[in-house]
Amino acid sequence: MSDLYLKLVNTPVGKTAAQSLGLPSPAPLKRLKRVDQPFIEGNVLVGAGPGAKAAATVGSILGASPATLLHASGQPSLADSALTGNKAKAVDLTSEVEGKFSALIFDATGLKGPQDLRALYDFFHPTIRKLAANGRVLVIGQDPHTCRKAPQAAAQQALEGFVRSVAKEVGKKGSTANLLWMAPNADNQLDSSVRFFLSARSAYVSGQVVRIGKADVAKASNPVAPLAGKVALVTGASRGIGAAIAETLARDGATVIGLDIPAVMADLQNVTDAIKGKALACDITDEKAPKMIADFIAKETGGVDLVIHNAGITRDKTLGNMPEHFWDMTIAVNLTAEELIDEELMHRELLRNNGRIVCISSISGIAGNFGQTNYACAKSGVIGYVEAMAKQLKNGITINAIAPGFIETQMTAAMPFTIREAGRRMNSLSQGGLPVDVAEAIGWYCSPASAGVNGNVVRVCGQSLIGK
Repeated sequence: MSDLYLKLVNTPVGKTAAQSLGLPSPAPLKRLKRVDQPFIEGNVLVGAGPGAKAAATVGSILGASPATLLHASGQPSLADSALTGNKAKAVDLTSEVEGKFSALIFDATGLKGPQDLRALYDFFHPTIRKLAANGRVLVIGQDPHTCRKAPQAAAQQALEGFVRSVAKEVGKKGSTANLLWMAPNADNQLDSSVRFFLSARSAYVSGQVVRIGKADVAKASNPVAPLAGKVALVTGASRGIGAAIAETLARDGATVIGLDIPAVMADLQNVTDAIKGKALACDITDEKAPKMIADFIAKETGGVDLVIHNAGITRDKTLGNMPEHFWDMTIAVNLTAEELIDEELMHRELLRNNGRIVCISSISGIAGNFGQTNYACAKSGVIGYVEAMAKQLKNGITINAIAPGFIETQMTAAMPFTIREAGRRMNSLSQGGLPVDVAEAIGWYCSPASAGVNGNVVRVCGQSLIGK
């Protein structure tokens, strides 16, 4: 459903009216237009605090883009910004900063204590107002859980509060801010995440924290088709978010097996035919479903590389009024089926080495929601499942989750007007997301270069004001 308010406030008359009435004026988000689009263009300014460990890697990643690379100078606290590399031109932040920046990147990996946090102010104070519309702020720190000393852990944990606050400040321009916490010596795993969070693919992802661990360096892949040669299973693929996931993974080179219930087989077939994929009619709550899915994969493709657990249902009622089949069905579809399917695929060794499992959680699973005890219970369980499995999986297999916020789908279009408008506006970007926003985040998780991204739950919600 079209967001008429978003269109209205981006007309001259509408913008003036919104400003005079004190109403939100969301900026249109720039999303990926073509598959070969550079991940970042324009002026990109890199800053680094004392002891920076990622600046050189960031400089190398940016060197592969057409962006104009710049590094901060002028402040003693930012001396290590020069580690960005010789290709980066120095910008003196003690003088008037001119022009606009497409992205501001800060390497905070070396901060050892609260006193080092001053470097954040020294870098962002003179530059944040120079961030262009639809700009990107990206901070890279060290995972606090890997810090040996309390002052260091405090400084690194402080980055979360800082980034979440910056995201709220820049959101009105359609800009985003996110934080990458990397493990020591894991800078060689930054590539896919830096590219994603600087790109138009992450238009509706803001205020998020991603942990990046050590992993083997992935072989170079085709940047236009990074999933070439991969086979993906996408459940609930007949429409909405599921169809967008299938289309995006196919765009990135994967062969897609779309799965949905028999009742929507015609819609599913339309989706898979359009992307030259395969359709499988299956009720994932059937006790025979895991075997049926595994048999189909074994016969058709011999294995699967990407498993996307998108299928989900809601059966809303307050707990005292909820019939037991509402409870049982919601848990079965949203949680139990995922576990059983994964178990069968791994038992039969059909999930290939370096595979990816992506589960769909929800804001409801993080913050809870009135009338959704069953749904919130299941989606919170998904988070627990992902975090536990991330510690157990071997052979380079990773598992992560996406927690969507308000996404423009048939389901949200059917909401009452006031609830729908509240859902759209109650985030830092003041608008709903699109199914493709969820799909792009899943594409990032599935990239062969995302081996160090494991056990994360990233919200695709425009930094919703609900939940953490």
